Amino acid sequence: MSRARIAVLVSGGGTNLQALIDAEKKGIIKSGKIELVISNKEGAYALVRAAKANIPSVVVPKKALGSAEIFEEKLIQLIDENKIDVIVLAGFMVILSESFTKRYPKRIINVHPSLIPSFCGEGFYGLRVHEAALEYGVKVTGATVHFVNEIPDGGEIIMQKAVSIREDDTPETLQKRVMRLAEWKILPQSVEKVCADIVSK
Repeated sequence: MSRARIAVLVSGGGTNLQALIDAEKKGIIKSGKIELVISNKEGAYALVRAAKANIPSVVVPKKALGSAEIFEEKLIQLIDENKIDVIVLAGFMVILSESFTKRYPKRIINVHPSLIPSFCGEGFYGLRVHEAALEYGVKVTGATVHFVNEIPDGGEIIMQKAVSIREDDTPETLQKRVMRLAEWKILPQSVEKVCADIVSK
């Protein structure tokens, strides 16, 4: 059976990348294979995770390239050269342009640490999402996996999973629990679902 070729785009520690690597080993992701990891930051720990799993990785430093256009051209070149079918944004701290996202419709997936449409869009990333949820006083949060389009966190939802908020939660404890109970579960499941759809066509 042919498998969809996956590229994972990262910026930091790569915990979501690790969840994907583990899911592939366990056979949760069976319709796709991680073929490439691209980081926009030198020294991101995600690159170490890729190396340990024998996955080729490339650094495309946005700042050093001088413009978003050149940065995206380099990404497109890598994605096309490696015949990538699915692009997974896993803690990738760069907002991609409309011309980039339109090039790969329903082929770019992102995980966001809230139940969209709450606490999402520009400026909502990392701990800020969890700080906002706690400030607002919501009782339930979670994670959402969605397709990426030109609107930050605005694409069609693939999967969501809810996580209850505890009274003693801090942004840090909530972040860890949302990752463990939601992000690391629904991101691999969503990747499998999208890959299965692609290879069945």
